[in-house]
Order: sequence, then C-alpha cells, then structure tokens
Amino acid sequence: MITGTRRFNFLQIIGLGLLITVLVNPVSAALALEVYQPVSLQKTVSASAEIVPAHVAQLGFLISGIASEVPVTEGDTVKAGQTLMVLDTPELQYAVIEAQAALHSAQSYADLQKYRRLKNQRNGRIFYDVVPAVYRQSADAKVKQAQVALELAQINLAEGTLLAPFNGTVTSLGAIPGEFAGTDQSVVTLATLDDLQLETTDLSERDIAKVKVGAPVNIFVEALNETFTGKVVSISPKANIVGGDTVFKVTIAFDEQPKDLLWGMTAEVTINEP
Repeated sequence: MITGTRRFNFLQIIGLGLLITVLVNPVSAALALEVYQPVSLQKTVSASAEIVPAHVAQLGFLISGIASEVPVTEGDTVKAGQTLMVLDTPELQYAVIEAQAALHSAQSYADLQKYRRLKNQRNGRIFYDVVPAVYRQSADAKVKQAQVALELAQINLAEGTLLAPFNGTVTSLGAIPGEFAGTDQSVVTLATLDDLQLETTDLSERDIAKVKVGAPVNIFVEALNETFTGKVVSISPKANIVGGDTVFKVTIAFDEQPKDLLWGMTAEVTINEP
C-alpha cells in the first residue's frame, strides 16, 4: 500500500519525466498535445448541377397564321424589341387601313361642325347661326370612338409580329417562312448564353437547411476539367421528387463566367456552410 508521502513523491517523478521530454523534444511534445485539441473543419454540402441560362423564353403568337418573315437564324444575338418573326395577316392590315380612314372621316366631320352655320330667319331678317352644341359634342364622340377602333386594330396587327423581350441568343426556331404557326406552338427559343448559371439536380432535403443565399461555392465543371468559384443566389421554396428522392433546386451564379462554357454541361458543386 502506497502512503500519502510516497504517492506525492511518485507524482513528482512523473511530472519531472514529462518536463524532461518537453525539453529534449519540444516538437514531439507539441504534436502530442495537439491530439487533444479540438479540430475546426469547415463543413460543406456537395451536389451535382447543370449549366443553364439565367433567362430562357419559349416564344409564340397569340394568333395563328403563316410565317411571312423570319429575319433571324439560330445562333443570332438579338436586342430587346428586335423583330424575330412576322405572320402574314392581310385582314389585320386591312382593318388598320379601314380604321384610319374612319378616323379621318370622323375628324373631318367634327371639324366641319365647328365652322358650320345654319341659316335662320327671324323678324324678317336672315341669320347664320353656329350649329347647336349637341351636334359638335356628338361629332367629337364619334372621333373618340374612331380613335379607339384604330388603336384596337393596331394592337391586333401587332400580335402578328414577335419581338424579343430581352437581349439574348436565338437557340431554336420552330417555323420558317411559308410554314403555319399556331397559337399553341413555340416558334422561337431565346436564351442569355452570355449569362449562364448552375442549378443543382440532387441536393437532398437533409442538406438544404445548411445552404444559405450568398454562401460561397466551389464549382468543378467536368467538360472543362477546371474549378471555378461562385455563390448561391436563390433556393427553391418547393421540393421536387427525383427518382423517389426529395430534392431542392439551388441556383448558383459564377463569380466570372468561364470561357467555352455551354448550356447543358454538368458540374459538381461544393457549397460552404455559413
């Protein structure tokens, strides 16, 4: 049995041995101590992703007809408001011409009422009086009606011309001159190929709570065999079911779009947790 005094001496000897070890090999001692220190590792979330344009629009007409003009081809870059396709709509063009003529006639009649005089005889004398106000008001009302009819005709005619809603690239055409374009048909696909981003395809519901908007992302594009940086710009509020799994779409923007990047390429993304 070890007495109190002997136990104290034994502990002193052990402490002296540790001190000698530190003095003889301080590096080994430091490494030994580090084993017991907590390690801080940055947590990440990984997922597969697909390269997609930031804006894509499949465009069609509200009316049907034969395509008469298609001034663009696949691969063309266009500006917002530029004409993409025109339908052959002679009946709508005639309606505009007819409405313009009706407005001109109504305006001429209204102007005539302002200067028109009515011949009246009072007390044996002849007077030329202006027409009653009700006649002028009626003529002005007809002018307004004609103006509205012309505006409606012009709106209907405009529906036969398809304009680009934003700057982009024409990626596909669904009709050529002479072909019929229906109201349920996409005739032009427009996309922003100069503004590509990523959408995750398999980010699990177990990991979505760890992802925040603005989080930095490392992006490995397989086709380019390079890693790029970006950040999370949006998180879908609704899940999708893919192969029986519940996944969420997270949209990621490149810090700087790589060269040779194409719509449809795949990537592996590593999202850093905040």
